[in-house]
Amino acid sequence: MSYLKPAEFVGKMIDAGEAKAFMSTRDTVIRAYMAGAILALAAAFAVTITVQTGNALVGAVLFPVGFCLLYLLGFDLLTGVFTLVPLAWIDKRPGVNWRAVLRNWGLVFVGNFAGALTVAVMMAIIVTMGFSMDPNEVGQRLGEIGVSRTVGYADHGASGMLTLFIRGVLCNWMVSTGVVAAMMSTSVSGKVIAMWMPIMLFFYMGFEHSIVNMFLFPSGLLLGGDFSIGDYFIWNEIPTVIGNLVGGLAFVGLTLYATHARTGNPRPRPAAAESGTAAESTPAETSARP
Repeated sequence: MSYLKPAEFVGKMIDAGEAKAFMSTRDTVIRAYMAGAILALAAAFAVTITVQTGNALVGAVLFPVGFCLLYLLGFDLLTGVFTLVPLAWIDKRPGVNWRAVLRNWGLVFVGNFAGALTVAVMMAIIVTMGFSMDPNEVGQRLGEIGVSRTVGYADHGASGMLTLFIRGVLCNWMVSTGVVAAMMSTSVSGKVIAMWMPIMLFFYMGFEHSIVNMFLFPSGLLLGGDFSIGDYFIWNEIPTVIGNLVGGLAFVGLTLYATHARTGNPRPRPAAAESGTAAESTPAETSARP
């Protein structure tokens, strides 16, 4: 069977978290760099499609291609390790402590940011013909996104910050569901289908993904967006990272762990029901004997 039951894939989640906690610094950073770069290319792809077709749904439907590719290649996003790595500590895997968890998160953040920034610079070169002309239509759209999703939140003060945080929570609820969904199947097609659905949902709904934003907002700054680096970090990246952490760990990692790895005690069955079941099964069992 290509489908794994929840108890089976939750075990794989814990094993994956343990493996990532002990991964070498070099491998962690390289895998995170490639993940950030591929996801940034997917975001650029989706924005281009949306601009050219005028239909945001088409961009959202096709955006998951990048997410599927990076996870099939074994690369890591910060949103995924937020969910997986703490489970190894909670499960008391030998040698996994909070220092190892924070080390992994820090290295993946740096790698993701470097990869996304690399693609942001490359895309800025493409849409301005090597900075020799004004941004084309796609470049203009990238600049507008940066303004609306930084200054746009700041204009609403605390209410804007709360909205930003909740969008970060909902984003990684879906993205981490996609990470886990890839573990439900042992076939490539099954993994892709399972990942595609929640990733398409988060992108179309405009939820805040910290790694996608590592591409969108540096791109916007390079292309003349009317916001600052401080606006980006205070009114997007930092609250988004915190929201992504809460959404992935609380609504995906801990809930699955609590009910499939550390299940509660089952309710006792009524004695009468047990007796009835036993009585009903006796003739069948007897007739089945040689």
